[in-house]
Amino acid sequence: MQIRRLINKALGQLLIESGIITNDQLERALLVQKEKGGLLGQIMVDLGYITEKDIAQAITVQYGYAYLPLENYEFDKSIVSVIPANVARQYGLVAIDKLGDMLTIAMCNPLNVQAIEDIEMLTKCKVRVFVSTLTDIQKIITEFYPKAEPGTEEPGDDDEKDDKGAKA
Repeated sequence: MQIRRLINKALGQLLIESGIITNDQLERALLVQKEKGGLLGQIMVDLGYITEKDIAQAITVQYGYAYLPLENYEFDKSIVSVIPANVARQYGLVAIDKLGDMLTIAMCNPLNVQAIEDIEMLTKCKVRVFVSTLTDIQKIITEFYPKAEPGTEEPGDDDEKDDKGAKA
């Protein structure tokens, strides 16, 4: 039986406590997020405050999640496709292994408890989490979930949204 840790700290607070960013940097990133939307961690990367690896390391140190670099990992399409493309893109995660009812995923923000609960509900599996960078995960998503041409959507992708938030 897997024991889930109670996670009460937001990513921004964790990065401040780790000394990676300042309160002022977090406030600026939160303003950008409020204005433009997006993932807070990616906004801080785009602003040059942190790297994706800073985020992964802070999470692994604080919460004990293992870091898994994906560049040399071999993926099985039948495993990856257990998670619908729109869900993988929305939460920044990818399925990497499945044994019985245990699904192993790599995600950029394992502090997103809602994402983990959604994956468990969608797949009817218990979820084991590894941390990876959003860039590594997006490469896998792009490789295994190519954008379909209009009228040729892949099964399960019919509610996928384009970059402007409109339905594709």
